This record gives sequence, structure tokens and C-alpha cells, in this order.
Amino acid sequence: MSDPSTEVASARQTPLRVLVYSDDAETRAQVVTALGRRIHPDLPPVEYVECATLPVVLQQMDAGGLALAILDGEATPAGGMGVARQLKDEIFRCPPLLVLTGRAQDAWLATWSRADGVSQHPVDPMRLADAVISLLAPASAATA
Repeated sequence: MSDPSTEVASARQTPLRVLVYSDDAETRAQVVTALGRRIHPDLPPVEYVECATLPVVLQQMDAGGLALAILDGEATPAGGMGVARQLKDEIFRCPPLLVLTGRAQDAWLATWSRADGVSQHPVDPMRLADAVISLLAPASAATA
């Protein structure tokens, strides 16, 4: 018989896979650097899947196993808000989506896109971490 505390500890150590989409390598790097490998002590470590194009985002989302997707609303040619709406329409049990907007006034567009969370450019590590934690904490509690 296995020890339940060991199973819980093991589940917490399984990395959370987070997709980061932007056509701009610097934006992807800012997100990854801002969040780091361990976003919160109560959450498992994070493994990032960086994507620069929509076809790669769709391939990764179809493959599954992602805990969260962070989408750059300023990406071109496929902006993160349109991508979010497409993912919500096409992916059964789509993981939570967080959209990075160019301006605070664009938050209403994130609502249109059906994103689960929003943060804005420039990337603020504290604000982004808070938004990500609010989206990942329920998923982590369900697996523990």
C-alpha cells in the first residue's frame, strides 16, 4: 500500500506545463523570467512551452497536458485575443487562458476573447504572477 503523503508530494512535484505564445522572443523571455521556475511555494514547478506561431500553438494545445496558456494580445499576425477565442471554440476542456494586453483599456477585449485572465504590457512580474496563481491554484488543488 502506498503512502498518501508521498503521492501528494509526488503530484506537487510534477511540473505544470505553461504555454507562452508571442511572435516576439523578448516578450516570451520577459514572461518566463517574470514567473520563474517556481511561481508559488504551494504550486509545482513550471515547465514552459514557448511558441512563436499559431500553428505551433494549435499543435501544442491539441497534444494536451498544458495547465495554462499565456497569449500575447499584441502578437502578429495572429493576436492572442483572437487565438484565445479560437481555442475556447475548438478545444474541449481548454486549459485556462491568460491574455497580455497592450493597454489597460483593452481588458474588455479579453472578455470578448473569453480569456480566463488578463495582464498587460509591459510585463509586471508581481501582477503577472498574481494573475497566473489565480488561474493555476484551482487546477493544482484538484490534482492534489
